[in-house]
Parts: sequence; structure tokens; C-alpha cells
Amino acid sequence: MHESAATGKEAGRIIDCRYLSPGDVIEARYNGQLYYVGTVTETVPVLGMFWIFEARGGTRKLIDPLAVHVVRPAAGGPNDVASQ
Repeated sequence: MHESAATGKEAGRIIDCRYLSPGDVIEARYNGQLYYVGTVTETVPVLGMFWIFEARGGTRKLIDPLAVHVVRPAAGGPNDVASQ
């Protein structure tokens, strides 16, 4: 199965934090299981990682997009933190 990588604001897996900005909402999954849903607070391009404010736990998390499957959720979906 071919999987596209997102560049800009379109759907697809995000593997480069340069395509994220503070305020973007992301979901991070590992082995198909949802681990984090949160809002990007800061990107660290030199490390290839980014920080999120995790909506469910209310904590800050450092995300490595090469270690987990990161995507932008569909707007208005069940995990849309902007609507919560």
C-alpha cells in the first residue's frame, strides 16, 4: 500500500516537522493505536521533532515524526481538539 507524505496543509503522513506550525492539530499513532492528539506548540527542525500540547492529558509531549505515524485529523472529526 502506497502512503503519501504531507507537504503543506493537505492530508497524509507528516514526516518532516517543517510542514507544521504552532496551532496545527495532529494525531500520533503507533502500530495503529492512537497515542496522542494535540496542538503543535513549537517545532525543532534541527532535531526533526516538535512539541505538542496533548489534549487528553493536558501535558506537553515531544514528538518524533519518524518514530510514530503523525497526521492531521479531518476537521470536525471525533478527535478535533479545536471543537473541545
